[in-house]
Amino acid sequence: MDKDTSNILRMFITKNWSEYALLDSGNGRKLERFGKYVIDRPEQQAMWNQKLLARAWQEADAIFTGEDERESGNWRFRGEPLTAWETSYASVKFLGRITSFRHLGFFPEQAAHWDLISRRVAQMQNAKALNLFAYTGVASLFAAEAGAEVTHVDASKKAIEWAKENQKLSGLESAPIRFICDDAQKFVAREIRRGQKYDVILLDPPKFGRGAKNEVWNFFDDLPALLRDCRALLKEDSEGFVMLTSYAVRASSLSLHQLCDEIFADMNPLISSGELALQEENMGRVISTAQFCNVNFGKEK
Repeated sequence: MDKDTSNILRMFITKNWSEYALLDSGNGRKLERFGKYVIDRPEQQAMWNQKLLARAWQEADAIFTGEDERESGNWRFRGEPLTAWETSYASVKFLGRITSFRHLGFFPEQAAHWDLISRRVAQMQNAKALNLFAYTGVASLFAAEAGAEVTHVDASKKAIEWAKENQKLSGLESAPIRFICDDAQKFVAREIRRGQKYDVILLDPPKFGRGAKNEVWNFFDDLPALLRDCRALLKEDSEGFVMLTSYAVRASSLSLHQLCDEIFADMNPLISSGELALQEENMGRVISTAQFCNVNFGKEK
């Protein structure tokens, strides 16, 4: 019998975060508040018209111009150039920072995942977590704060240094986080040979990227093999989970769901998939910014 996939897709919307708000969106842009700063960035999903008056957009502290798909471009500022600022979600603190791309070092739509990481890891005993493509480490901090021993892997030395700054800012210097600057695929392959096992695996792979030694990553070509290797790293009696996030526009949460259903089928998981989203203030329009697939082996189902 064919599987019924009519009720597997969900939507997680970031809510109740005092440090962040989506103020408006439209015409291929989004206007966001990060603490005291207002930032105007590209957003291809916002195909509708903007609601706020032009003046609200003109008063943005920072504006990124460039092609959203390539993510490269230039920043211009209304006053003094922004550099870095401290922000927080729940009890974890981290830095927002203007980069050479449109990104700021964290993704507000991930807040629902941070909540889930904290809740699920806290239910486990002596959890071991692997965070691949870990970037500036916000997810690593939530896992460590909840009690996990974390291995944080990213190919960018700058991202790892940023993650260490965030660790210090959060007062988690003594938390068991191991930082590894390496290509995710090669590191996972070595962990398999070493016989390492994990309860929790977090993945946020880019659409395209290069490893620490110029290794090429292509989402559609390389993700299936990496997920199969991740399956080999999971403890057979794990009460944990795999959390996969994708910003690849051509991917869909349904395709991620079906891939994970195939790879992790022997562990009899409960799989939930869908979209991470941001909603304009006052229950306005919703922008889908990423897809996710969460594979749960534990008690919280």
